Order: sequence, then C-alpha cells, then structure tokens
Amino acid sequence: MIIRRWLTSLVNRAVAFVILAIVLAALAVAVVSSLVGRSELAGQTREQVETIAELVASDLDARLAQRRDTLTHVAEGLTMEEVVLRSRSRLLIRREIALQHMFDGIYVFDAGGKVIAEYPQSFRQTGLDISGREYFRQTSSQLTSIISDPYVSNYRERPAVMMTAPIFDHRQRFIGVLGGAVFLDGDNFMEDTSGVRIGKTGYVSIATRSGVTLGHGRTGETMVPLRLENEAYKKAMAGFEGTVQTLDQEGTETITSVRQMSQVPWFVAAVWPVKEAYAPLSRLTDSFAQTLLIVILIVTPLALVVFRRLMAPMRNLGVQISERHLGIRTEPVDVLGGTEIRQVAETFNTVMEERDEVLSSLAEREAFFRSLTQSAPIGIIQTDVLGRIEFVNPAFERIIGVSSNDLQHTPLIEGVYEEDRAGTVEAWREALRSKMVFRGRFRLKSRKGIDLVWADVMTSVIETEERSLGTITVVRDITHELEIEAELAEEQKRADSILGVLQEGVLMVDAEGIIRYSNEAAYGFLGLADSGEQRNFFTLVSIEDENRRWEADDFLRSADVDSLYATLRNRTGQLFDIDLAMLHLRRKSHNHRMVFVIRDDSARRREEERLSWEATHDSLTGLLNRRAFNSSLVKCLMDTNKKTAASVLMLIDLDYFKPVNDEGGHLLGDDLLGRLSDLLTQSVRQSDTVARLGGDEFGIILPACGQQRAVELAEKIRAGIEALRIEQDGKTFGVTASIGLTEICDSDSGPREVVARADEGTYAAKARGRNCVVTMSLPLRQEPD
Repeated sequence: MIIRRWLTSLVNRAVAFVILAIVLAALAVAVVSSLVGRSELAGQTREQVETIAELVASDLDARLAQRRDTLTHVAEGLTMEEVVLRSRSRLLIRREIALQHMFDGIYVFDAGGKVIAEYPQSFRQTGLDISGREYFRQTSSQLTSIISDPYVSNYRERPAVMMTAPIFDHRQRFIGVLGGAVFLDGDNFMEDTSGVRIGKTGYVSIATRSGVTLGHGRTGETMVPLRLENEAYKKAMAGFEGTVQTLDQEGTETITSVRQMSQVPWFVAAVWPVKEAYAPLSRLTDSFAQTLLIVILIVTPLALVVFRRLMAPMRNLGVQISERHLGIRTEPVDVLGGTEIRQVAETFNTVMEERDEVLSSLAEREAFFRSLTQSAPIGIIQTDVLGRIEFVNPAFERIIGVSSNDLQHTPLIEGVYEEDRAGTVEAWREALRSKMVFRGRFRLKSRKGIDLVWADVMTSVIETEERSLGTITVVRDITHELEIEAELAEEQKRADSILGVLQEGVLMVDAEGIIRYSNEAAYGFLGLADSGEQRNFFTLVSIEDENRRWEADDFLRSADVDSLYATLRNRTGQLFDIDLAMLHLRRKSHNHRMVFVIRDDSARRREEERLSWEATHDSLTGLLNRRAFNSSLVKCLMDTNKKTAASVLMLIDLDYFKPVNDEGGHLLGDDLLGRLSDLLTQSVRQSDTVARLGGDEFGIILPACGQQRAVELAEKIRAGIEALRIEQDGKTFGVTASIGLTEICDSDSGPREVVARADEGTYAAKARGRNCVVTMSLPLRQEPD
C-alpha cells in the first residue's frame, strides 16, 4: 500500500524508472559479461584439467614402462642354469641397486612359483608358493613381461602391483620369474601421482577399467571398488577418453578429464570442482553488485531533486485546469515549463475551444457510424431495449438472405433456430444483465426458414450513465469454416488409421521433448501400454550410436537425420537395434516439432554379423580362413622387432586324408576335420592364430614363442593327430601329419616368403616318410660388398 501511494507521483515514477533502467542496463551488461567470461573461463578450465590428466597419464605410463623394461633387461641378464639361479639369486638381486630404487620389493620365483630370493629380506616371503597368483600364471604361460592387475600382497595384506619378466637358461628354457612389487599405499611414484593437486580442492584419481581404485587424490583410498556415481568413471571403464562436466560421488558438480593409459588397462581422471574453477567469476559478480548498489544510492536522491524541479510547472497547470473547469477562470491556462507540459496546456486550451463543436457534431457522428457499417464485411445489428431490430447492415442481409425492411422491428431472438434458442436466450440475458459481452455460436434461420447458417455472435449493451439504449450485435458466418474443420478432422482420422497399421514407430515431440503424438507401433519401443502423450520422450528412452549418446539438445541442434543406426534402451531396460529418422517441423518457431520414425533394425544387423563371420572363417571347422590367416601373418611380421622371443609359423599337411574321404565318405572326412580343428585349438595359446588354409592343410602362427617351444608344441600336435581315430562300420580311420616350422624374422619380405619356407618343411617331412616335424632354418643374410 505504501509503495502504491508513493508511485502515484509522476516524479517518483520517473525516479523509479531511472533506477530500473540503470538496474536493467547493469544486469544486461553483467549477464553478457558473465556469459562471455564464463565461456572463456570454462575453456581455460577444461584445457587446464585436460593438460593435467594428459601429463599425469603420460608420466605414469613412462614410469611403468621404465620399470618393466628395466626388469626385463635384468631378467635377460640372468640367463644361467636353473641350479645356478637357485644358488645365486639372493646375491644377484642384492646387487641390482637400480631395481631396489624402482620397486618396493624384488622377488625371484622358480619355475614352480616358489619364492627363492627377495629384497628386502625383512618381508619374509622366501619359500612362499605363489603359483596360484594370476601374474605368475600369465608370465609362465605367455613367457612375456607383464604388469599385473592390483592385488592384496602377502606382506601385511598391503595392496600392490607386480611387474614380472620370465627368466630363461642358455637353451631358452623357462626356469623362473623375476618380479618387482610396487605398493599402492607406499612412499613411491604411485603416491606422488595420486597426490597431484588441482587448485585447492581438485585432485587426481587412478583406477583400472575393471573398476578398482588404485589411488584417490582426495580420500587417499586404494584397492577399493570404484564409486560409479561420477558418470565419467562409468564411461572411462568402457574406454572413454575426454572431458565432461558431471557430478562426483558427493553430488558436487565437477569438471572431469579422463585419459586412458597405454601400458596397462588403467585410466587417470583429473577432477576439479566447478565452484572453485569458476570462483574468479563469482568474485567479479560480487564486486559488480556492490558497485551497482553504490551507484543507485547516489543517483536516487539526485534524480528526485531534478525531477521535482522539472515537474513544478505541471502542478501549476493542474490548479489552473481545475479553476477553468469550475468556472473560476475564463481565460486559457498559461503555457509554461518544458515542451511536454506546454503541449499539454496547448492541448487543453484547444479541447476546451472545440468542446462545443464536438457536442454539435454528435448527430453527424451517428450518421457516420451508419455509413461505416454499410461497408463492413461482417453482419452488424442494432436493437432497442426490448431486443427489436432497428438497423442491420448489408452484410447481415447477405448472411441470412432477408432484406432489412423485412427485419425492421422484429425480435432478434426469433432469427435463432428453434433447437438452439432456449440455451441461447438464457445465456444472452445473463450476459446483458451482468453488463458483459455475450459470445455464442449457434444456427440462424435464413431465406424465411429454408436454410440454416452457423454464426459466431457477439452482443454488447449500448448505454449511457443515465440509461440503456439497446444492444449492438456482430455476426460472422462460420458455416464454411465448420465444413473445413470437419474435413480436416476426417483427414486427421484417416492419417491416424494409416499410422496405426505401420510397423515403424512414429512420434512427434515438441522442443521440450514432450510427446504430442505416437502411433501404436511406438508403444513397444517406449515400453508403455498406452501412447505416452504428455510424457518426456528423452526420459523414457536413451539412444546411443557407436560414437556417443544422443541427448535432446543434440537432436534440436542437428539437421534432419536421414538414417541413424543406433541402440535404443527404454525405461523397462529393453534394448532395440534401430534405424532412426528425424525431421524438424516449423524450426526456430514457438511451435517447433520433431518427428521421429523408429524401425527395428535387429534382423539386418544379425545378417551383417553373419556375413562378416563367414568372410573370415571356414564354415566347416569354424577356424580362420586363408584370407584372415594372411592378415594375421602380416601383422605378426610388422611386430617382429617388438617381440623378446622369435615368432614361429607352423604349417600342417595331413597324410593319407584322401583314403579317408574315398573309403569312409565325405561326411566322415568332415567329422575328422572338425575333431582335428578342436585338437589344434586346444593345443595352442589364446594369443596364437589357427586357420584352415584349404582342404587338409592348416596353419598356426605362434607369436613370441621361440623355436624350441614351437618344436615341442609341433611334436605334441603331431602325436595328437596320430592318436586320433574314428570308427565306422567296423573300420578304423585316421591320418598323420607332416609339419613344417620356420621362424618369422624382420628380413622376410612378406607373408609369401615365410609361408614358402614353412611349406618346404612340410615337403621335407613327406620326403622323410611323413608323420614328422621338420624345422627350416632362416636363409643366410648376404653381407654388403
């Protein structure tokens, strides 16, 4: 009430307007500055977090690689007899000062997994059997250096990571493992890495893709399950690498940058709370608000003084106008003050002079009104206080097809169709009693009752302060409009019927994601029993393709989507492989709509997967075919320099396979080939490649196997093939194998040269009487002149 009374003064209103203008201008500047500053600060913040994550991941990769390579180098220097290794292992590891600085614990394990030496000896692990540890099983089976997954060590159950390297004797026979342990909670490079700070509250976390925390810069946790409230962690476990703004496990909004490590399946996450990252912008906003408050406190009293002086002539003009109205003053009011006040005074003087002329022209105005209604495109009717027609314009005559002469002095209500009259009269009288405008839609009789016309009608009372003069009614013919509406409704019904039988899901959503229409086929995709209208489409489903998850803003900003192959998950957890199309309607308007067409794409994708498998596999045995085998061999040739042990190619040519087909039939031969494929697959490592090259010929690629181990494996396979027998109709059928072996070296020009050398071995084996293994030596390199 006090504010309303204060604002009755024009001076106070002007002051309020000035203050409001200042505030709005300041707010506009503040908002624009804040948006620009926030955008630039956001970019700088993301770059800073990304740089820290990249540096930490690169540094950690380098440290791990350095320790693994050093451990491998030391293991290669321990080439000796197994007996010597057992006797000298304690002395040897005490001499490895570099390893002692790099690892918290150094161990030597024999080939059976027993600890035969350790440093420091205070750990008391000597004699312990660790053959069940995963890192020992991997190292002894793969014969390569590894960095293990985190595990709980036997020493005080401290969490640790073990790096191992195999030890061979002079004959390249596996005799033990050299291992270096790094405690995750120790005073080492892992603690230094997780202790990196970003600002005051930002931190760095290290975790495995399997979901185990290796180091948490804020809580100090190690070897605990990764808390997945942070969406970035979930994505990182699937291989995501990038920067996102998300919530951490405490619900704090953060900027999180994830970098995957190359040496191990770990990732580094740099996390910086948004509140601290944007703190400079908040301080700038506070300073701006304080400055604005000071400006308002100074401008307000100054504006009051200035506006009161400017409005003084207006108060004098008000006194003179009041005197002129009461007859005390007969001369015109004084024209003083500013331009606006002088204009008001001049206008008042003019109005007073013209008042008499206006009164005398009322009759002319009435005539003007009647002439204006003559050309109006809508029907106009004037009635007296009893509702009898006094005037109608030509437009109303055309609507009902009756002349104005026939309508004179007839009650207006009689023109309403009898079935609509009762309800119309009651609403009409109630509106006129309450002095409100009557609005209605009903039928009028035309052409003396022959036809009916649908009309949109508005009626208002004509009255003065003393009495009521009658009513004025406006009539608009809407018969044609209703016919069009009926046709549109019929077309809508037909369209709904067509969409209802489609197998594709069709939905229309607005810019907020609210479903405005959906056909029956869309219910299944949404996981709903009904149409789901007025529900948010993007909360009912999630849509992901190979590159990203599509959010509502992605669809709003993108162009029309012709064919998006993606995966749709609805609110019930159902997954659909879909082909999605999206079309924008009335884009950049308040009535923006998006139409989605969703087609089940599962059958096509299954067919693609089947064709892809058939292109690389042998249909009878399920092994790789020659084309896939050659691709694997090319890759092995490229990686030759990276292997610590030689890679070997093995070609297997079956002996006496044709008699099996001729005597037992092709079905028996196919059964034998299938069993031989199972034998080969079960005999090799998971990293080895087994393929059927055609007919009765097979090939095996053994990366980093070493020639001696390859020969042992070939003899094992040869014996297994020889022992394989199939009985049919009282007869026993079997085959033997001629096997050729050759090392793969960096001097080989391509896969054809390696295969040809191994093929010579199979020919040599057949020449020696079949059922044997022949190793082909590498060709001598020619020295340059």
